[in-house]
Amino acid sequence: MEFDNNIPIYLQVIHDIKKDMVNGVLAMGEKLPSGRELAFKYKINPNTANRIYKEMEAEEICFTKRGRGTYVTEDKEKMKNVREEMAGSLLANFFEGMRQLGFTKEEVIQLLENKYDANNKQ
Repeated sequence: MEFDNNIPIYLQVIHDIKKDMVNGVLAMGEKLPSGRELAFKYKINPNTANRIYKEMEAEEICFTKRGRGTYVTEDKEKMKNVREEMAGSLLANFFEGMRQLGFTKEEVIQLLENKYDANNKQ
């Protein structure tokens, strides 16, 4: 993973893990890598890896079983909320970019419909 220097690394890793959670790469209740394994995978400091899990626990998207590891939440509603929050963030950035380019709501809708139809024909 290549990191963006403008965004803290721990937030980028959290985003990547959340993406794996919402698209099913990481199943609900699945054991997450240890802090050391996470640090190795992302080539980050082990303290950063521990911070990542602490932040995710604070968001209630994972939980720790003492002596057994950290696991993905089993709360379907929480995962639905994470998915919707991530989609909302993508849409906000998209709409801001389209607004800056001068597109109207109707033009954006038409572009989306055309692109969606073109992508589904393949």
